[in-house]
Amino acid sequence: MIPRYSLPEMAAIWSEPRKLELWRQVEIAALEGWNALGVVPTEAVEAARSTPEVDADEWKAREEITHHDLAAFVDVMSASAGDGAEWIHYGLTSSDVVDTSQGVMLGDAAALLQRRLEGLFAAVKAKAVEHKDTPMVGRTHGIWAEPTTFGLKLATWAFEVDRHRQRLSAARERVAVGKISGAVGTYAHVPPSVEEHVCTSLGIGIEPASSQIVQRDRHAEFLAVIA
Repeated sequence: MIPRYSLPEMAAIWSEPRKLELWRQVEIAALEGWNALGVVPTEAVEAARSTPEVDADEWKAREEITHHDLAAFVDVMSASAGDGAEWIHYGLTSSDVVDTSQGVMLGDAAALLQRRLEGLFAAVKAKAVEHKDTPMVGRTHGIWAEPTTFGLKLATWAFEVDRHRQRLSAARERVAVGKISGAVGTYAHVPPSVEEHVCTSLGIGIEPASSQIVQRDRHAEFLAVIA
């Protein structure tokens, strides 16, 4: 994001360190899900949890070799996982990690926008009440019409903002989802229980039917709402 055009809170959500840390959290949560099934040993989960944050420069240097961002990340994370390295990314495909972490970021971004909308709604509502008896000239067809009040004009804006709040809330629920279902969404190498554990632990919903990716109509709706 371009710093001068970004809220610091929003920039933090979409920062590179945040993305890498979320990738790490998805990988760890997946191992926890496997561990609950008795597949991945507890020692491997503990080793993954003890890995440090992936260094961005090291990750980029590895990507120059792999030509694949997630493969490079897995290599770097695995290098610090000791004997648990063989289990990192077990049963997953790249989009399981990328799209699921993106669901978290989109949910966080929507939550930030929701808080800002709450503030805007409260401010406009208060001004509408304050100016409920403040007269002004109404306009239709671009010219003066009957008298109205400034409070009424503000009230129309307040209700509009309130509807936007409802739209954003619904869009947030639909865009903040993840998937751990494999390369084509068939759970060929990972069971749904692992997906459920990952998404639940990250506080997001689950894509009920996915392909390689979370379906993009979710993102289209979200972008349309914030536009």
